[in-house]
Amino acid sequence: MANSRINRINETIKQELSVLIRKNIKDPRLTELLSIMKVDTTGDLRYAKVYISVYDTDEKKNQAVDILNKAAGFLRKNIGKTLKTHYTPELIFVLDDSIEYGAHIDEVIRKLHEKDQD
Repeated sequence: MANSRINRINETIKQELSVLIRKNIKDPRLTELLSIMKVDTTGDLRYAKVYISVYDTDEKKNQAVDILNKAAGFLRKNIGKTLKTHYTPELIFVLDDSIEYGAHIDEVIRKLHEKDQD
């Protein structure tokens, strides 16, 4: 029961953050190619780790994480207006490299397949 509740909270935070970041964070250094991949909220609702993916250089990726972590208080306040919970989790933004990792694995498999055919 609690697991489905946390899943609903994670999904709500993910959707709200997507809208809030697009509409309210006006930092020109923040790229348009930013996606929220996943949100993991702790069981006590104290912390929510937000995994983001940024399609840009490593420097821009780290810069996006810094910008969002600095805006975390503002974003948390606005999410608190939507969430129907006693406590709004503290947001911690981290870079999600699963897309790059998947592309790397795909490339390795492709090279092995080509080597086998030779």
